[in-house]
Amino acid sequence: MARSIRVPKPILHLKVPRLPDPNSPEPEVFAEMTLQEHLEELRSRILKIVLAVGLAMIFGFWAAPHVLMQIAEKAGAVGEVDIRSPTDPLTLTFKVGAYIGVAIAMPLIIYQIIAFLAPGLTRKEKRLIYISLPFVSLLFLLGASYAYFVAAPKALWFLKNWNTSVFVWQPDGPELVNFFLTLIIGLGAAFQLPIVMFVLAKIGIISPKKMRAWRKYAIILMLIAAAIITPSTDPFNMAIVAIPLLILYEFGIILSQVFAKTTFRGANAVVADSSTDDV
Repeated sequence: MARSIRVPKPILHLKVPRLPDPNSPEPEVFAEMTLQEHLEELRSRILKIVLAVGLAMIFGFWAAPHVLMQIAEKAGAVGEVDIRSPTDPLTLTFKVGAYIGVAIAMPLIIYQIIAFLAPGLTRKEKRLIYISLPFVSLLFLLGASYAYFVAAPKALWFLKNWNTSVFVWQPDGPELVNFFLTLIIGLGAAFQLPIVMFVLAKIGIISPKKMRAWRKYAIILMLIAAAIITPSTDPFNMAIVAIPLLILYEFGIILSQVFAKTTFRGANAVVADSSTDDV
């Protein structure tokens, strides 16, 4: 006689949180809080952010000397980085460590900000934010990596080899670190362009057709942004920043066309395909 085999039930059940349904017939529910409750909530969020950044800075201070050495290597100035103040070595180490700590804690910082604002958002707004957040982090990481491994080394190579018969390449320490940090933060923020375009198209402010029509104006704005992000003003370094932005703008148009299809009639935007609301 065959014996039946009982399969044990799993001990742990992982429940995956569901995104809010913007088409739910249930009425929107917004949490009402007093001013004191808002301030207490804000205080709690800020304390969690400060604690997370403080813990992450411990690792940042440990990694800062290694990062500074890599910056000097990418600049071709190992052992030749100049300083003006006796405190510059310590100040630069703490500065780089602080930036590393903030970068590590950034996901939690974003979460705390969204959690503070979430009670006042509609289901559609929450869904749009939750969908965009992973791509925001990914694009920032891609932008920062591009700046650290490509843009900054190429820019410094160009500047180092410019008119070498006249100048001796001994970059100033604070200026060199600021050069890297400006490019990393600037390109990390600039790489959010496709997400911004997608959100604007999704909520019906601007259509992909308008994005294509305004391309020439967008190019001018991106060149201005490249000039602001780039610490130097030479065309070579501006091109290193501007070319990825132009590519991202075209990618943003495609992203908006595929995932945020809307039909614009005057000032009002009407959803052309109701299924796109559930992206």
